[in-house]
Amino acid sequence: MGNFLKDDFLLQSDTAADLYHNYAKHLPIIDYHSHLPPDAIAKDYNFKTISEIWLAGDHYKWRALRTLGVEEKYITGSGTDLEKFRKWAAAVPYTLRNPLFHWTHMELKNPFGVEELLSADNADRIYETTTAQLQTPGFSTQGLLTHFNVEMVGTTDDPADNLEYHQQIAGSEFKTKILPSFRPDKAFNIVQGDTYRSYVKKLGEAAGVTISKLDDLLQALQNRVNFFHDNGCRISDHGLNAVPFVKEIPANLNEIFEQVLGGKDQNAESVKNEFLYYVLHKLCAMYHEKGWVQQFHLGALRNNNTRMLSQLGADTGYDSIGDFPQAEGLSNLLNSLEAQSTLTKTIIYNLNPADNSVFAAMVGNFQSEGIKGKVQFGSGWWFLDQLDGMTEQINSLSTIGLISCFIGMLTDSRSFLSYSRHEYFRRLVCNIFANDINQGLIPNDLSWTGKIIGDICYHNAKNYFG
Repeated sequence: MGNFLKDDFLLQSDTAADLYHNYAKHLPIIDYHSHLPPDAIAKDYNFKTISEIWLAGDHYKWRALRTLGVEEKYITGSGTDLEKFRKWAAAVPYTLRNPLFHWTHMELKNPFGVEELLSADNADRIYETTTAQLQTPGFSTQGLLTHFNVEMVGTTDDPADNLEYHQQIAGSEFKTKILPSFRPDKAFNIVQGDTYRSYVKKLGEAAGVTISKLDDLLQALQNRVNFFHDNGCRISDHGLNAVPFVKEIPANLNEIFEQVLGGKDQNAESVKNEFLYYVLHKLCAMYHEKGWVQQFHLGALRNNNTRMLSQLGADTGYDSIGDFPQAEGLSNLLNSLEAQSTLTKTIIYNLNPADNSVFAAMVGNFQSEGIKGKVQFGSGWWFLDQLDGMTEQINSLSTIGLISCFIGMLTDSRSFLSYSRHEYFRRLVCNIFANDINQGLIPNDLSWTGKIIGDICYHNAKNYFG
């Protein structure tokens, strides 16, 4: 196996190994954006099988299995957990050069201690040993977060959520902070007809507001921002194709909103961008008032396969990278907020690698005195949270901005085993800096470079989020 998965995996020199083992490896993890289920953490749940914790909900693996022609029965269908694991094990040798090959074996090694390559030949044995481990206290949801030295987790939560599980965790003795994040995407979707009307009703009930006009919607969102803040939330998040470029808000926006609430959708499409921008702009001012950090995940082209969408629903592996115009709309929003002194700390994430330099340049326009790295170009995400994608993001930020101010990695995952991605990121960062040292591009000062790496991996995020 050579150096694959050994102590110096991805570390191509002694300098890289020194930086990783002495300055990055042992730092705690601040996972400021994830999709971990808070109910499972509150209940300190033990997953019943390796398939339940590892394959259910993992659209990365699902896409690979479909590419290999595996029946949907063994992906999202009625196959047993053992059958699904066997199919994944048989697929793994064919994922060479895909990050799934690395992630799979890193996650088997840590926390399970499995260091052999997964294949059809050892599938049953590894299924049995890992499933047995998952029944023990150290492999419960809280046990795993403790094992991976996770200091904080930011979950992703709808404004209508009652946050009962966050309240349970906050009242417990569990040391890892599990904090909600405010994700109001459903409030923007004025073109979704009955689905949107049902959501607005649900939001109003949660907020104690009867929503009959646009001001009521904003009041409901403000009430929920207040509620989330009282329950520890300090971060918002938004998943958008792009921030729409809007010069002015139409005078009849409220009228059309009222029409939609009344079941008349014929005019919704004509103002969908203006509606999104207006509500988003108002929310951003609320975040600034609370001192929150706002996040924008931009560039995903979702639900490409409508046949499978109708069968399986959203978030099942049929999304891809979009090629939307990003710069003008994003600049317009940030500039408008800056002009009104309501621009809070902001992280923008890019899904299209062709736009890396666009994003890296954009964050430099809206920095602020007294705040280190107020506006951040976030780590490579989704299709880009792999070696090439993260390297390109790091290089763009290094060239156009200041990598020393970067707040580093996040999991953006639904799996409690994904914390190997932080190790992956840290090894990569150390190797990049070491290569620069070995080529004479930066000074051979390991203590100073190690400090920068420690900041990127932990301390910058610690200070940024307070």
